[in-house]
Amino acid sequence: MSFRELRVVVVTGLSGSGKSTAIHALEDLGWYCIDNLPPALLPRFFELCEGTAETSRVALGIDSRVRESLEALPGLLDELRARGHSVEVIFIDAGDEVLVRRFGETRRPHPLAPEGDVAAGIARERERLAPLRQYADRVLDTSALTSHELRRTIRDAFQRDAGSPGFEAAIVSFGFKHGLPSDADVLWDARFLPNPFYVPELRNRTGLDAEVSDFVLAQPEAGRFLDLAAEFLRFAIPLYEREGKTFVTVAIGCTGGRHRSVVLAERLARMVDVPGVRARVRHRDVER
Repeated sequence: MSFRELRVVVVTGLSGSGKSTAIHALEDLGWYCIDNLPPALLPRFFELCEGTAETSRVALGIDSRVRESLEALPGLLDELRARGHSVEVIFIDAGDEVLVRRFGETRRPHPLAPEGDVAAGIARERERLAPLRQYADRVLDTSALTSHELRRTIRDAFQRDAGSPGFEAAIVSFGFKHGLPSDADVLWDARFLPNPFYVPELRNRTGLDAEVSDFVLAQPEAGRFLDLAAEFLRFAIPLYEREGKTFVTVAIGCTGGRHRSVVLAERLARMVDVPGVRARVRHRDVER
């Protein structure tokens, strides 16, 4: 059987966080998807894939149901990388309150809470999956995402033509009063700038409006911040790539996530001029 290089994505994370949605999005993009295959079967499965042209892109859903086999997964994936395959692990997470609410809405039992205590099941699952979260290449927090937004996020990350950039920089705006984004690799605080919220004619607008953008960018400190942030990314992104990363999430926060951080995220995304890098913007709290 001839060797064929594979591109493998492992989707794991908390029950109720959106793993199935992510797997379905990859399936829609033409990936060969398998959900909850026991890790012990992976070596034989990949041997078969290496000789099959139809399965050069494989997405695997792995969760806490595999139990004892979880500990073996990082070693198996390291072996796969050593064989010359591309492997990326995505850990999908969400806040405990969000997960409890989602289970309440669907009326489904939590897989680790047969007695019905969803919060206790989430705590057990977090403990069981903690090593995988640490091992993951990227952590995606879906607390503020709808299923459609999650699908779009997956599509944007993996729907690439042959000539498309291989590294992505996600610039995310957020509000500190709504909590920190758990998927951030780099986090900056923009609350040192004057707040448009206290300007009556700007309060009910957002950073996507020209009037708010002009107000924020008129501050000399905003321009200096953007220059420093862009310089950092031009410095750091090639080093991230050298370490094998394909994705970095940069979070910029202000108080509510509707004004200053939105303006800065929009402008910074246009300033990331590293060759071969695509920057995309997401505003987590702009509609709150």
